[in-house]
Amino acid sequence: MSYQPIENYGIIGNMRTAALVSMTGSIDWFCFPHFDSPSVFAAILDHEKGGRFEIAAAHESVKTKQIYWPDTNVLITRFNSPDGIAEIQDFMPPGLSNESAWRYSLVRRVRVTQGSMEFRMRCHPAFDYARATHDTVISKQGAGFHSVGLSLSLATDVPLTADDRGATAVFVLHEEQSAVFVLGGIQAKESCGSCPSIGEADELFEHTVNYWRRWLSKCTYAGRWREMIHRSALTLKLLPSNPPAPSSPLRPAACRKRSVEVETGTIAIRGFGMPPSPCTACCG
Repeated sequence: MSYQPIENYGIIGNMRTAALVSMTGSIDWFCFPHFDSPSVFAAILDHEKGGRFEIAAAHESVKTKQIYWPDTNVLITRFNSPDGIAEIQDFMPPGLSNESAWRYSLVRRVRVTQGSMEFRMRCHPAFDYARATHDTVISKQGAGFHSVGLSLSLATDVPLTADDRGATAVFVLHEEQSAVFVLGGIQAKESCGSCPSIGEADELFEHTVNYWRRWLSKCTYAGRWREMIHRSALTLKLLPSNPPAPSSPLRPAACRKRSVEVETGTIAIRGFGMPPSPCTACCG
């Protein structure tokens, strides 16, 4: 397996830490809970030992692209295959209260918008720059990963299987179905954290979208970053749209709406980065 160039990664974060997500749906760099914490996933540096959190389409002929949800740091990785169209929505909800069960969590929501698609998931943490070993505990709520200095949970309704590196799963989603995976910190003796319901996942998504749009509305930056967003939107407008999958109905209204948003220049394109981060003292 060859290493991905850095331009093939999108970035998500909550102003306290960040994760790099590849074009194939693999989180290959993540430090928890802070930027300067030891890495949990570092496959970008070492494929074999670094660790990763991958959700990928099982179909070999799938085509992928990444975009940001309009005016946010929510990253969309889209999969197009002959059998269907799907996407992963990756985000870290910022600004949650201390009482929230999903404070400091990383949320991955998988959705199929057309047809059906089979996915494979593997969550292989490698704590402390792959220097620390860990135990994996599988439960009905997901999986718990326990090392000497840190414990994490992967909460999901998708049945998981333990392997020698962590947890894996193979699952199929049909049109309008979704699956949620939430990675977050737990106590050493906990088996797993809680997984949000579909409604709660929607609320977390809306909270994150609204937070970033409020944040961006206060940003006075007007340099190259904004210019590149508009240029990329104009470039996409000249490109042909992806045709619907063979023998499948036309894309649903939600997909068409997102295409219009891209064409009108209201969406940030993967690869052009995000504006400078504000200080946490002023912006939380």
